Amino acid sequence: MTQGVDIEAIELRRIALPLVAPFRTSFGTQTDRDALLVKVVTGDAEGWGECVADADPLYSSEYIATQEEVMRGFLIPALASDAGRHALRQHGAPAVARVLSPFKGHRMAKAALETAILDAELRAEGRSLARELGGVAATVPSGVSVGIMDEIAQLLDVVGGYLAEGYVRIKLKIEPGWDVEPVRAVRERFGDIPLQVDANTAYTLRDARHLARLDPFDLLLIEQPLEEDDMLGHADLAKLISTPICLDESILSAQTAAAAIRLGACEIVNIKPGRVGGYLEAVRIHDVAAAHGKAVWCGGMLETGIGRAANVALASLPGFTLPGDISASHRFYARDITEPLRIQDGHMRVPTGPGLGPTPIPEILDEVTTSVGLIDVSRP
Repeated sequence: MTQGVDIEAIELRRIALPLVAPFRTSFGTQTDRDALLVKVVTGDAEGWGECVADADPLYSSEYIATQEEVMRGFLIPALASDAGRHALRQHGAPAVARVLSPFKGHRMAKAALETAILDAELRAEGRSLARELGGVAATVPSGVSVGIMDEIAQLLDVVGGYLAEGYVRIKLKIEPGWDVEPVRAVRERFGDIPLQVDANTAYTLRDARHLARLDPFDLLLIEQPLEEDDMLGHADLAKLISTPICLDESILSAQTAAAAIRLGACEIVNIKPGRVGGYLEAVRIHDVAAAHGKAVWCGGMLETGIGRAANVALASLPGFTLPGDISASHRFYARDITEPLRIQDGHMRVPTGPGLGPTPIPEILDEVTTSVGLIDVSRP
């Protein structure tokens, strides 16, 4: 692991990026990305992290304004305290979770800070994030998430376009009234492609008979069909449908992943590093799933090139046996804040440069910045 770090300053930067097209799920429709970036400055390097919280508390109770507030008011002061600084000097990024553990929740904020600190350490040491996490693959398969459309004809055109670009797996967002028929149409048009669906908690156990109508379509999985806290409901649903259940919002840590697997609530886990508190906890979830013979894959949260590159590094670990939401930059953004991440032959190359690899392009970053603040945490 890394050798420790002495932080001099932390920058919190809000940016606004328009999406190339509206992205609709059961939580609502997004037309732009209001993102919070964290830059950690040390004597040896700078490191970047991305907070994946949305503008509104719809996917999660965490939203971007609260994440910035909790960083300024509690998390950064804890890291800058004498005890926090000593822990970081001794243990580096792995100490972040322990220093911040007294503060309940706010995993997305904690993840952004931990990532930025880890990135700074690794850049100073000339080591890549993929290597640090235990990655083994040089490239990872790229899947793409397709939002809810107004018409099936539109959906088929969009899916066809992504397949032509080379994506090796299609994920369809579903909700009551937009589920069986869209899946049927995609299967009939495109045949035996790797296909899965994501419900984003839109159903209840009373919908089990209806969800079983998806079984004949040989889906890779159905993601998070029930509410995030309904672990027993997912275990019951697993006995009533044959499509494998994947949990997303329900998985907040290695502990909840182990509980879900033990209860029989899932066969597959979607790991989103921001949701679980960072990439180090994401690795622990990967290890728990692997120990139980369960597959994992890396989910996406409309990340910029900063978070997207880090996700690619995570997805290079051996237990990530299913294609993740590792789409190219232009899937969401006409112009990303980093050099664009591209797919080739259905795969994305794992960054091998120091830290996360890509860094923001200053000119672009300045254009999309809506606010920025530098917090001096140095000590004399």
